[in-house]
Amino acid sequence: MFSWEGVSEFVAVAEAESFTGAANKLRISTAQVSRQIGALEARLEVKLFYRTTRKVTITETGQIYYNHCRQVLDGLAEAERAISDLHQTPKGRLNLTAPVTYGENRIAPLVNDFVACYPDLEVNLKLTNQVVDLVAESYDLAIRLGELEDSTMMAKRLASRTHYVCASHDYLAAHGAPHTLSELEQHNCLQGTLGYWRFQEEGKPRHIRVKGNMRCNSGRSLVDAARKSIGIIQLPDYYVQTELQAGRLVAVLDSYRARDDGIWAIYPQNRHLSPKVRLLLDHLSQGLA
Repeated sequence: MFSWEGVSEFVAVAEAESFTGAANKLRISTAQVSRQIGALEARLEVKLFYRTTRKVTITETGQIYYNHCRQVLDGLAEAERAISDLHQTPKGRLNLTAPVTYGENRIAPLVNDFVACYPDLEVNLKLTNQVVDLVAESYDLAIRLGELEDSTMMAKRLASRTHYVCASHDYLAAHGAPHTLSELEQHNCLQGTLGYWRFQEEGKPRHIRVKGNMRCNSGRSLVDAARKSIGIIQLPDYYVQTELQAGRLVAVLDSYRARDDGIWAIYPQNRHLSPKVRLLLDHLSQGLA
């Protein structure tokens, strides 16, 4: 049956390479450390250290035992921190980043509500469409849209987004509404940063190359152009939802609409999330649901 007795002393000696150093770290006597190690070796029936008057060296068997014991002690410390965090109020600095438009419309208001609840927090929210290196730039959290690239980061899906193809009433009256994907060739398709539009046909994803007389990396500018009857656009719901509800734009090709994709929070791999990050994740998830 497993016993904790001697494990802490063993790990301390292995890391300090000294019985005296381990005793100082644990704030106990060197004699007590020696007794515990002796009892542990007797119980395991192995030699864990080579001892001389000048040096303590871990044995090959001891190294294997250390690797396992270190994980166990780390897990115990992790469990204690998790319980302790339940009683802590979020405070300190919290760095996060999000895409510009989605950040302005959806993320920033939720972050502002979060800060209002926890005034001891110091929040740095960076809105950028550039992909930020979270580890190199010390960010706790990033919001990503759409399909995620392969990464060592952890990811939590917060919500979904829907892409709409839409145009103004006047444009459709002048040029007709497309009913099939092939009819897009007859229309002025205003493009964003991608050279294609996303659809689904017969249950399978399909990308269609479109062409038009305007390309812009601003979704808001494309919405304005569509309202002015310049052409057709395809954009996510957070750009066009208000326009569609107000009747200023009309959705077309709904039967070919691509499957909804994700709104994600990503963060560096870590078995233990700090209270502020964990609470913000929950807050964003509830607010965006």
